Amino acid sequence: MKRWQLGGFTLVGALTLALASTGTLSAGKEKAEEIPPREGKSETIKLFNGKNLDGWEGYADLWSVKDGVIIARNEKPLKVSTYLFTKGKYTDFRLICSAKLVESEMHSGIALWGKRITAPDKGLNPAKEHGEYTYQGQLVMFPSGWGLYDLYRRAGAINPSQAIRNPAIKAGKQHDWNDMEILAQGNRIRLVVNGKLVLDWRDPDPKLVNEGPIALQLHSNSIPQEIHFKGLELTTFPENKLVTVK
Repeated sequence: MKRWQLGGFTLVGALTLALASTGTLSAGKEKAEEIPPREGKSETIKLFNGKNLDGWEGYADLWSVKDGVIIARNEKPLKVSTYLFTKGKYTDFRLICSAKLVESEMHSGIALWGKRITAPDKGLNPAKEHGEYTYQGQLVMFPSGWGLYDLYRRAGAINPSQAIRNPAIKAGKQHDWNDMEILAQGNRIRLVVNGKLVLDWRDPDPKLVNEGPIALQLHSNSIPQEIHFKGLELTTFPENKLVTVK
């Protein structure tokens, strides 16, 4: 497997890199500082009990549970992306889960290393327009626009969706279950999709790596959309090893 180091990314396979034009990061910067994995008590937690949303926080009219699956669905337009938050906060972890885009082509994602905020978007009434459960931090996007996005901090400075698009599309499924492993350690995020490593990245600004809730995304959209999540097993302070790569 070929790898290249570029602006904090280890590019996996034959990839190209495209960053948001308004961002502050660019290809060719020095290798990101390597922050080692933090130490702490390692334990495995089932974030989702398969029955209800105990342990989670979000809008009850957008998030529900059926047949052992968390369902995110909007019938009316959403002006801003909204999230389902864990009540617990984490820094170093391994998250193993599955996600399926059921309706629409808009991406979803899992947010980490940040915090819950009220959406600051101009002209939005947060209390009336689902703006009180949004996220400021890092987002792992899937399955449309595979990549990373920095939410409400660096103006989308980190958006390497093109950098992982080819291998992720090859490994991923647009309207079927995608089995994923997110390994977050130090300032490093690795993503495995259906057994294939598609992303290995270090945040070049380690001070932005903070203990925070994990959150599932229902993206802003003008049309109905539905995303399913299941599994959601988390190990705190895990071994520095990918366990689902085939």
